[in-house]
Amino acid sequence: MKSFFAAILIIIFFISCNKNKTISEAGELNYQKAKKFRELNKTDSAFYYYNIAKNYYIKNRDSLETGKSLVNMALLQTKSGDYLGGIESSLEANKYLRKVKDSTTRSTLATNYNNIAISFNFLKNPEKSFEFYSKTLEYVDNDESRYLCYNNIADVLITQKKFRLAERFLQKAILSKDSINQAKALNNLAKAKYLDNKTYNPLPQLHESLKIRIHKDDLEGLNSSYETFSEYFNKKNRDSALFYAKKMLEIADRIKIPNDQLIALKKIIELEPQNYLSNFRRYTSINSDLQINRNKARNQFALIRFDVEKLKADNAEKDFEGLQKNVGIAALVLTLIGGVFYYKKRKKRLQQEKQLEVKNTELKYSKKVHDVVANGLYHLMIDIDNNPDINKVKILNDMEKMYEESRDISHDKLTEIDFHERFGKMINSYSTAEQKVILTKYAENIWENIPQNTQSELFYVVREFLVNMKKHSEAKMVVLKFEKDDNIFYITYTDNGKGIKNLATQRGSGIRNTENRIDTIGGDIIFEENPNGGLIIKITIPIHSKYV
Repeated sequence: MKSFFAAILIIIFFISCNKNKTISEAGELNYQKAKKFRELNKTDSAFYYYNIAKNYYIKNRDSLETGKSLVNMALLQTKSGDYLGGIESSLEANKYLRKVKDSTTRSTLATNYNNIAISFNFLKNPEKSFEFYSKTLEYVDNDESRYLCYNNIADVLITQKKFRLAERFLQKAILSKDSINQAKALNNLAKAKYLDNKTYNPLPQLHESLKIRIHKDDLEGLNSSYETFSEYFNKKNRDSALFYAKKMLEIADRIKIPNDQLIALKKIIELEPQNYLSNFRRYTSINSDLQINRNKARNQFALIRFDVEKLKADNAEKDFEGLQKNVGIAALVLTLIGGVFYYKKRKKRLQQEKQLEVKNTELKYSKKVHDVVANGLYHLMIDIDNNPDINKVKILNDMEKMYEESRDISHDKLTEIDFHERFGKMINSYSTAEQKVILTKYAENIWENIPQNTQSELFYVVREFLVNMKKHSEAKMVVLKFEKDDNIFYITYTDNGKGIKNLATQRGSGIRNTENRIDTIGGDIIFEENPNGGLIIKITIPIHSKYV
C-alpha cells in the first residue's frame, strides 16, 4: 500500500513539473516573439507579447522574468510618448525585482529607474527625474554606465539652474572612454559653465564636442550641439543663432524626432519673424500630430492591457475547468491503478477459464456438425442407395435443407498450412462465366502476421458474402480487394448486383452476425450502397491490436 501511494505522489509530482515547464516555455516563446517585433519596430505587437509573457511568468512565479517583461513594456511606452504609462509599468516591475544582490536583477533595476527618470524629465518634473537618476546610479555595474548616469543627472541639474553642482557631475562624466558619451559631457559642461558665468567662452569645448559627433555621425548628438550653439548665440549673434536653429531642424526632420523639430521651430519663429506664419503653421501641425500620436499610443497600450487581462481572465476560467477535469482524471487514474492489482490476480485464472470455454465450445460445435451434417449425409446416402429411382428434385431439396440446418453451426478450424492457396481457391470457386469473381492485390505475404483465429473468421465471413451473392444479389461482377499496411489489414468486397433494400434501416440477423464475428477479432465492418448499383462491404482489422 505504501508503494501504491508513493507511485501516486510521483505521478502528481511529474504532472506538476510538466505543467510548470509548459508555462515557462510559453512565457519564453512569447518573450522572444516580443523581441522580434521590437527589432522590426512594431511597437504594438511587441508590447502585446511582452504582456502575454509577463502573465505566463507570473503564473510560473518567475519574478525576474516578470520584472524584465514589465520593464520592456515600460520602455516601449516611454519611447512612444506614453510617459505616465511608462512610469506605471516601471513601478509595477519594481515589485518583482526584489533580489537586489542578483546581478541580472540589478542591471534590470538600473534600466528601469533610468526609464522612470527619462519619463519624469519629459513631463517637466526635474525633481523626480533627479531622484530616479540617483537611484539608477545605485545599481549601475560599470564605469561607462556610471559616466552616462552622471551626464543625465547633470542635464537635469542644468534645467534646475544648479550649474555648479552640474559641473561636478560633468567633471566625472568627461572621463568616459566612449567618445559619444564624452562629447555629450563636453557639450553639457560648456553649457553649464557659460550659464553660470556669462564671461566664460564655451566655444572651444562646444566645437570639440561637435567635431566628435560629426565624426561619429551621432545625429541625435548633433541636434543637441546645434541647440546649444543656437542658445549661446541667441543674445550675441541672431544670424548665427538662426543658422544653428535651422541646422537643428534639418537634422530633426531627417531623423524624424518631433520634440527636436518643435524646439528648433520655436527658435526659428523667434529669430525669423518674416516667416513667422509658415513656421508657426508647421509648428502647430507637428505639435498637434505629436499630441494625437501620444494619446493614441496611451490608448492603444491601455487597450492591449485590457485585452490581455480579459484573455487572462478567460484562461483562468478555463484553468479552473481544467482543474476540475484533472481532478476527475486523477480519480480515474487512482481507480485504474487500483484495478490493476485486482486484474493481475484474476488474469491467469480468466485466461485458463477462457481456454477451457473455447475447448468446450469447439467440442459442442463438433458434436453439432456430426449430428447435423454427418448424420444428414449418411441418411441421404442410404435413401439414394435404397431408392435408385429417387427424384432428383427431392435429393436437392434434402441437401438444401441440410445446408440450412448447418448454417448456424460453427465450422471446424482451418489450419495455417496452405491457407493462402485455400482461401484463394475458395473465392475462385464461386466465379463462373455468368458471375465473375475477381481477386485483386492478393499477394503471397498478405496473411503474414495475421493470427490463425483471425484468418479462420475472415475465411467464413468472406465465404458467407459469396454464398449470399450467389443466392440473392444477381450480380454479374464481384471484386475482392486485399490490402495491408503496417497497422491495418483491409478487405473490400464490391458487387454490381441489386444490393440490400433499405440498407440504412434494415439490420437483419445476417448483417448483425457478420458484424459480431468481425467485432470478436477487433475489427470494423461497414455495409454501403454501391453508387453504381450493388453493394460495398469494407472490413478493417488492426494488425497490432490485442486480437491480431
